[in-house]
Amino acid sequence: MAPSSSTTPPRSASRTTSVAMLIAAVCLVAANMRPAITGLGPLLDQIGADTGLSVAVLGVLAAVPLIAWALFSPLAHAASRRFGQPRVLLGSLLVLLVGTVVRSLPGPVVSLWIGTAVIGLGIALINVLMPAVVKREFAGHVRGVTALYTALLAGFGAISSGVVVPISHIDLGGDPAGWRFALLVTGAILLPFAIVAWWWAHRGARRAHVRAASQHGRTGIWADPVAWLVAAYMGLQASMFYMLVTWLAAISMSTGRSEVVAGIDVMIFQLFSLAGCLLLPLLLRGRVERLVPALIPSLAILGVIGLMLAPSGIVFWASLIGLSSGATLGMSLTLMAQRARDHDASAALSGMSQSVGYVIAAIGPVAFGWLHTLTGGWIAPLSLLLGVLVLLTLVGVFAGRERFVLDRR
Repeated sequence: MAPSSSTTPPRSASRTTSVAMLIAAVCLVAANMRPAITGLGPLLDQIGADTGLSVAVLGVLAAVPLIAWALFSPLAHAASRRFGQPRVLLGSLLVLLVGTVVRSLPGPVVSLWIGTAVIGLGIALINVLMPAVVKREFAGHVRGVTALYTALLAGFGAISSGVVVPISHIDLGGDPAGWRFALLVTGAILLPFAIVAWWWAHRGARRAHVRAASQHGRTGIWADPVAWLVAAYMGLQASMFYMLVTWLAAISMSTGRSEVVAGIDVMIFQLFSLAGCLLLPLLLRGRVERLVPALIPSLAILGVIGLMLAPSGIVFWASLIGLSSGATLGMSLTLMAQRARDHDASAALSGMSQSVGYVIAAIGPVAFGWLHTLTGGWIAPLSLLLGVLVLLTLVGVFAGRERFVLDRR
């Protein structure tokens, strides 16, 4: 009895330390998921003036990461089964760092496009694998950990939107720092910490989880109706978010607000998105749970109607849309875990739904900008956004039912 009692505390302490390190790594990964993307919108005017890119082309630039997510998301599941989730995620973080640096290189505008595409590649794999990591490592706390993850994701994305314009105006030797420096700082400042934390939490894991994940075939995911519902929900909510994170600053400036204040408006939108992420677990309780996916877009519908009728109240309307945006993001990630019976099925569902979802999402910012260019106003693009939200509500009605992918029953 004595030997066993003497060895138990070290094991318990070691396990506690390991879990704490893993949670810290997950949090740092979440903190780096959006800053490289959300800093772009408030700087579109600067980028256009410096590079000569038109409004329509800037809309395409904003959609490049979404296109990359659509193209590369299906590869994440196969890569994780071959090399293991820890290795693939570590490599993805390194790719994200490289893309952030390349995007900010001085010189030809081609580096802006290449860097943005590489950023999209890195985030695509992380997007897919993180819900499966949560499912595997925190099986009894999926909702809570997902809420924490999405809240950090939204929060640091918000900070990036709010500070990127002031950083671009910092005086460096008599000249403003510029948009390249601002994107580099906001996109890369925390990445080295995430890379080290993830490596430290998984050192020695090597090919862990690979064999277990390879025991079941997952080719049927593309024919599964539940998977398509999750994919549609994912795509429509992402389309809402990226339309606004790209163009809300321009809408704000059209009401007479300054560039800096417009960036703060985008930050407020995302801070309320953070609040929506944190509130979601409180809603997913009891018999009303199945209705939540359909109910939470209602705040965004009200906010968009408000933007169309009374744009001067943009802060209030953006707050409502932000609450809905954060909750629907958390809901879509929760569905990727809830609608799968194990972490391998969750990874397959995550890859499929994000691939399809970001095809839908990539159309959003481009179509929004095109409609603005065509009409010269914001009513037409906001009407498009309103239509997306109505569809999201309808999909939510069916996605809320308790069904599982790849479930023969």
